[in-house]
Amino acid sequence: MGRCEYCRMPHEFDDLDFEVDHVVAIQHRGATSEDNLALACFACNRHKGPNIAGLDDVTSEIVRLYNPRADRWNDHFRWHGANLEGLTAIGRVTLHVLSINLDYRVAFRRNLIEEGLFPPSDTLPKPG
Repeated sequence: MGRCEYCRMPHEFDDLDFEVDHVVAIQHRGATSEDNLALACFACNRHKGPNIAGLDDVTSEIVRLYNPRADRWNDHFRWHGANLEGLTAIGRVTLHVLSINLDYRVAFRRNLIEEGLFPPSDTLPKPG
């Protein structure tokens, strides 16, 4: 796949190495097994850290983060230009905790969009 499983940034466009993320951190009894590991860009992995949940601004409830092994990305997120929008509480919380829409990250995606390199086609809504 070669892209971050959270923000969908392709590795080829990021100067920083991607990392293997424990979806559920080891300190929360997450296993080092294929069903608990995800490829993450440096920014997403650093912001996520050991977090497994966050507070949703809309519902004021604690909500788990997006799990690339259990959830469908398009059910929780959609692109609005260079900004990623959360469609669900899981999506909103994940965007906030992973700081996916920080100004510098949005600007970088905007440049890639202008060059026709982003977002990946499978993250766009299906026509019709």
